[in-house]
Amino acid sequence: MSIAIRAEPRVKNVRVTDEAIVADLVDGRTISVPLAWSWRLMEAAPEQRANWEIIGDGEGIRWPEIDEDISIEGMLRGVPARRPKKTPR
Repeated sequence: MSIAIRAEPRVKNVRVTDEAIVADLVDGRTISVPLAWSWRLMEAAPEQRANWEIIGDGEGIRWPEIDEDISIEGMLRGVPARRPKKTPR
């Protein structure tokens, strides 16, 4: 008898290239999404892109200098960040 264990995806390493946000997961997978999915990261300097931290137990990534958070679940589901709408004055 085998028992399946459902484990939530957790990040262990991140890199941001000129074209993608790439996350290495603890289970051995590597996932990536287009850099265009995060307008904050697209507009950030390379040094800011390299300054990330893992959120919680690996469920997401935070870039504190640019106030950007990305969840691994969002990357897997294909949920890009939306630019805020400008309110008319």
